Amino acid sequence: MLKATVHIAVPTAFHRDESLNVEATLAHIQDLHRQGAQSVLVSGSTGEQHSMNLEEKLMLLQAVTEDQRLCGRMEIIFGVASIRETEAVKLAAAIRGTGVAGILLGYPPYILPSQAEAVRYSEKIAEASNKPVILYNNPRRTGFDLSVDAILQLSRLEQVIGIKEAGDPSKVEFLRSKIDKEFYYYAGGDTGLEDKVKLGFNRLSSMAGNVYPVEIANWFGKLLSGEPVTHAEREQMSKRIDEVFSGAPLLHLKAAIQSKGISMGICRSPLGNSVDNIL
Repeated sequence: MLKATVHIAVPTAFHRDESLNVEATLAHIQDLHRQGAQSVLVSGSTGEQHSMNLEEKLMLLQAVTEDQRLCGRMEIIFGVASIRETEAVKLAAAIRGTGVAGILLGYPPYILPSQAEAVRYSEKIAEASNKPVILYNNPRRTGFDLSVDAILQLSRLEQVIGIKEAGDPSKVEFLRSKIDKEFYYYAGGDTGLEDKVKLGFNRLSSMAGNVYPVEIANWFGKLLSGEPVTHAEREQMSKRIDEVFSGAPLLHLKAAIQSKGISMGICRSPLGNSVDNIL
């Protein structure tokens, strides 16, 4: 079972030639750990997951799990999704024997599987990984929307412990009324958190936490506890979140990390090819 209430979805560092920069990726995660972050998501949407081939994902997995400063001291969640089911299953199988705490199981973009096909895809990946599974529904990015019925079916698997819902947040209210076991509802991103908590979201997959790890964790904890929030607190947090999500979020995020002396490099094109990206 995953214990951290908040995990930070970290970007993947790339060199100027767009090759994988494992060292800088690890340096950023280590810096987050030093600031008190308890959990990170590696190779998710923020990590430009679908720009990486299987070999690169396996390289990143090996580096993260072999770093004794990280694995065992943080909850490492690894993103597993591919337009090719066979590659997703291979990655899940590689994760199986590692210290990775759980996987974020995403759906393939563009190809629009049926709900039955998506369920079978999920079952195969979950079985191969033998890790706690967070389902990841993000129709805006994939074009595919995991149905409530499919979520309910998959929630019956012992390994499936939650869902990161970045689509229709109102699904969570209904799911909470139907799922009897302990189940976690991850908000996908930091915007609109007060409303999402009211709907029943009880965990957070944070992007802004890359820049404000302590502040985001404290803010979300306060919302979950029902403590009153002052106007000044709300304004300050809104400003921080808007700062990260304005314009091109990944470019701004990497620039903010760069200002700390960690060179996250560029985003893989076409992201960033309309600006002078000098990271």
